[in-house]
Amino acid sequence: MIAFRRLVLLFSTLAVAAVAAPLERDLGQGLGYVRVKRLPADLPAPPAGKIPPCVIDVRYVEADATAVTTFAAWLRFRASPRAPVFVIANAATSPALLEAIAPRVAGDGVIVIGAAGGRFRPDSAVKITPEEERKAYDALENGADVATLLADNPDKVRNDEASLVRGQTGAAPADLPEESAAAAPRRPTPTVDAALQRALHLHRALVALKML
Repeated sequence: MIAFRRLVLLFSTLAVAAVAAPLERDLGQGLGYVRVKRLPADLPAPPAGKIPPCVIDVRYVEADATAVTTFAAWLRFRASPRAPVFVIANAATSPALLEAIAPRVAGDGVIVIGAAGGRFRPDSAVKITPEEERKAYDALENGADVATLLADNPDKVRNDEASLVRGQTGAAPADLPEESAAAAPRRPTPTVDAALQRALHLHRALVALKML
C-alpha cells in the first residue's frame, strides 16, 4: 500500500513538472528560445561555461513584485553585449514586468522586442495585430514547428521579382509567364510570429557583424 502511494505520488510529481516546464526551442547558431509562463520558476538556470545569447518570451505573463524583482536581477546577471537577451513582450505582459525592463542602458545587452501598444514601447517594434500575435503564440504552444513561424510568405520574393521585371521591361520573367502567374492558386498567408522573427534577424545580423 505504501509502495503504491509512493508510485502515485511520483507520477503526480512528474505530471506537474511536465505541465509546468517552460517551452524551449533551439533557433540555431547558438540562439535558444525560452517561453516563460510563470515567474520566476521558468527562468533558465545559468549555463555552464560560456553564456550564449537567448530569447526570453514574457508575453501574456502575470507577475507579482517578487517575480519582477527576480526577473530584473536575472536579466542583469544574464545579459551582456556579447551575450544579449532578446526579451519579447507585449501590451498584455504584466505592467509591473514592463516597468522593470523599461529603464534600459545602451549596451547592457537587453533588447526588448514586440508590438508597441499602451505604455509598452519596445526597443525594436514590430507590426502585428493582437489577434495575429495571439494566433502565432498559440501555434507554437500547440506543437507548430518554430521554423514555420519564422518564414515569410514563400511567394513574396518571387512575385516582387516579377513586378520588378514588368516595371523595367513590360514583360514577365521567363520562368514566370503571365498565364502561369494568373492561373497559379494563391497560397494561404502563413502564420508568422513577427516578434520572434525580429529577434532571430537581429541575432543573425549581430553574428554577421562579428559582434557575438
